[in-house]
Amino acid sequence: MLLTVSGPPGSGKSTTAELLADAFDLDHVSGGDIFRELADERGYTPLEFNKLAEENESIDRDLDRRLREIAIEEDDLVLESRLAGWLAGDHADFRFWLDAPAGVRGYRIAEREAKDPERATEETKAREASEAQRYAEYYGIDIRDLTIYDLSVNTARWEPDAVLDMLVTAVDEYKPDGDEGKATVTGVNYDF
Repeated sequence: MLLTVSGPPGSGKSTTAELLADAFDLDHVSGGDIFRELADERGYTPLEFNKLAEENESIDRDLDRRLREIAIEEDDLVLESRLAGWLAGDHADFRFWLDAPAGVRGYRIAEREAKDPERATEETKAREASEAQRYAEYYGIDIRDLTIYDLSVNTARWEPDAVLDMLVTAVDEYKPDGDEGKATVTGVNYDF
């Protein structure tokens, strides 16, 4: 089973994906962890590395190629990244989108990275705008198009365990005979 968890920075992707992987005894691959590791290895903050990626498209393309290959080649996993649903495409059994208001996400990031919440919110907004532009330019993906996702959740409304319960219920209660149409992923240029 391949589950994807996508959403903007600070939406609870990592927390939820880890819980989801544990709930179904699946492996967990995080695009965000890979991106932060690449930034740290090169001596950049994630925001600086994101800015560098604006000038050097090989950074995004290498990361996205790796995530796409994982989605195609591996099974029994939760794939988590901003583009996980798009990159996994029709290989995913379920695609989940998580979100929360910008201020909530900024606060979460500030807590994680020990920085001012207002600064974290502004940096996150800048990062999102930069990424959205690159995703459209590179792959033809409109990151705001949520029609490919099976379920979208505002994680500011519920605690992590309640969000997990929703996703687990969605998977457990799925009946193939009652499925009237999984959204297909079309129009994506997977030329990495």
